[in-house]
Amino acid sequence: MFKLISQRVALGLLTLLLASALIFLGVEALPGDLASKLLANNATPENLAALRLELGLDRPMLVRYWEWLSHMLQGDFGASLSNKRAIIGDLGPRALNTFFLATYAAVIAVPLAVALGIIAAIRQGGIFDRLVNVVTLFSISVPEFFIGYVLVMLLAVKIRLFPVLSNVTPDTDFAQRLYLTFLPMATMVMVVVAHMMRMTRASVLAVMASPYIEMAILKGLPKWRIVVQHALPNALAPILNVVALNLAYLIVGVVVVEVVFVYPGMGQWIVDSVSKKDLPVVQACGMIFAAVFISLNILADVLAIISNPRLRHPR
Repeated sequence: MFKLISQRVALGLLTLLLASALIFLGVEALPGDLASKLLANNATPENLAALRLELGLDRPMLVRYWEWLSHMLQGDFGASLSNKRAIIGDLGPRALNTFFLATYAAVIAVPLAVALGIIAAIRQGGIFDRLVNVVTLFSISVPEFFIGYVLVMLLAVKIRLFPVLSNVTPDTDFAQRLYLTFLPMATMVMVVVAHMMRMTRASVLAVMASPYIEMAILKGLPKWRIVVQHALPNALAPILNVVALNLAYLIVGVVVVEVVFVYPGMGQWIVDSVSKKDLPVVQACGMIFAAVFISLNILADVLAIISNPRLRHPR
């Protein structure tokens, strides 16, 4: 098992290295000259030369990539081009806001999805099962921003239960933060619950076709007990995998949701930085998202290995 986990971690680090190269190359491939865009009307030859020297644009791309990557590994994300402040100072509060929103959604979504999946498996073919399948299929098919705007129209404009914008500050207390972020949390929950619920239902029903489950049915055990005590433990591997993957989505998928609700997290920051041509901030946020996404994918692989003996002992 240690060898398998070590291989997954090594592949994850290699993937992160490739992701850093893609992020850097993607920013480098943007059309136009960065120095000219930043100076705009003041783009004289002297000013352009001085700014290119200051930003290091006069050096080869490989040299700049190595310096950027080595500084980032040391925790130095550089300075913002818009306000000249260190990125790490502004990154901390925004990262905490993003992780708070993702955690808030995960705490609601994971138990809800597993419970709905188990109930749907117990009542397979019933009204509840059909209704849940229709609702989850709809939420999977509809983009996040549409769900967000629908929730705003219903719960913020017409009924006025929650605010339209999620304006939180470092001084906002915990209860108020939960209230202000309810709508973006509900938007993300509606998206990820569908995937996890459908996988839970499918995994439990696949195990229900096993011979030992048929024996338990013949013994007269209640169906809920068969599902919870006998089927669910053997269906955990794919469920844990899809839960970990959806947690990764919660972290990197907040960009659209944060923009809809003007939430001061990393997603909103990266969109603002793109419009301002603040490329160091875009690179820093991109690396944070990539690192979190790859780490949670590695976690999904490790959980699958631990929970499934067939992966620990390949033929």
